[in-house]
Order: sequence, then structure tokens, then C-alpha cells
Amino acid sequence: MSEPTLAGIGIAITRPSDQAKKLTQLIETAGGHVTPFPLIEIAPLDNYSDFEHVIADISAYDWIIFISSNAVQNGMPRLLKQPLPSHLKFAAIGPVTAKELQTFGIQKVLIPENRFDSESLLSLPEMHDMQGKKVMIVRGIGGREVLADTLKSRGASVTFAECYQRINPQSNLDVLTQAWLNQQLHAIVVTSSEAMRHLLDLARDTTWLKHITICVNHARIAEQPLALGLQVRVAEAPGDKAMFELLIK
Repeated sequence: MSEPTLAGIGIAITRPSDQAKKLTQLIETAGGHVTPFPLIEIAPLDNYSDFEHVIADISAYDWIIFISSNAVQNGMPRLLKQPLPSHLKFAAIGPVTAKELQTFGIQKVLIPENRFDSESLLSLPEMHDMQGKKVMIVRGIGGREVLADTLKSRGASVTFAECYQRINPQSNLDVLTQAWLNQQLHAIVVTSSEAMRHLLDLARDTTWLKHITICVNHARIAEQPLALGLQVRVAEAPGDKAMFELLIK
């Protein structure tokens, strides 16, 4: 019997704990060792009055766009406290978010076909005919503005409905430093620009990071570490399967 394909390889996963389970299982089944190191955790808002105020006017909107499954989980229970207008169209950043919407009874959801990001969603024909349309974007506090800015340039009126917050639970890299010293860390998986910023901020006085391969799922996330001379590899597609295949390589 041949050895597992990741035997002896240590990998840190920086995703939120509940979102790292599938990739962790794939790596461990292949013989790899996983160090959980979430650089982002999803937390509810301390106060939902602003969100409730925005969604109270839902009948005035033509489109509602969900940025993530977290946006669905934290936003839909409150949205469904009132009747949703029959003309309201739903869009999502990708299939995982769309599937989450299905659990709330929303079956017809516009999603991109290949890469799952704002640019891919914006490339769809439905997102071009936006003159005079009113769009609600459901997301966490902060985030990229490209989706809203582009829709506005196409004539839409855009409002953010922010329903969760992202926090960094880490204060230092001691766990990863020790894993590297013990030769138990060879790669770090980073799947968001925000997590990458947290990692690089914590690693300012760390030289060992140059000896680690950072694996990301989008070229945009690779830009900053590449500019710093770090080793970065980009998965060919989004999702856990593509990231696992990258780690195998």
C-alpha cells in the first residue's frame, strides 16, 4: 500500500473554524497534519438596529445580493420576519451561498458560472441592465467596494445591509512559529484578503514565513505576499477540492 499523499506535511488553515472542517478532513485523510489557526471568526453584531432599518424597506428593492453564506445565515432570519416582495430577485457570490439561500426557501438565485467573486457576478448579463434599479447588498461590516461601485456606475442605487462582523482571534504567531521549529509546518492556507492582511501584520518580525508556501484561492489574495517576496501558489478554482489538489502538488 502506498503512503498517503500528504504524509509528513504540516498545513495551517486560517479559515473560520466551522468553514475549515471539510478541507481539514481531506488533508488528514491524505496523511497530512493540520494546525487550525483561524485568522477570522464570524460574530453577530452587537446591535442590529441599523440592519433592521435597512431591510424594513425591502419592498422598494429590485435585487438583493448576498456576499457569503454568513450573510445568508445572519440576514435571512431577520428578512423573513416580513413578507418578501414577489418581484425581488436574488443573487449570490457563489454556489455555497446560493445553497444556503435554498435552506430558507429561495430557489431561484443568480450566481456566476466559473470563478466566484464580485467581478464574475458583475460579468453576468443580468448585472449589466441596472439603470434605475435599487440593489441591496447583504454582507458583513466592511469589505470590498467593487460590486457596489460598479453597479452604481451602471445606474443602480446601492445600499449595504451589514449583518455580521469579522474578528481576528489571534494576537501572535507563536503557534505557527512552534510548528515550524518542530518541522510540522510546510504550508499555510489563506482564502480571504482580510485573513492575509492579518497574517502579514502578525508576521512583520518573522523570517521563517519566507520558507513556507502560502496557498490561496484567488490571484487577488496573492498580490500582497508576492510583493513581499513570499512563496505563494494559487489554486486553479475556488472550493476545498481545488485547494486540496493544490496542496497535493
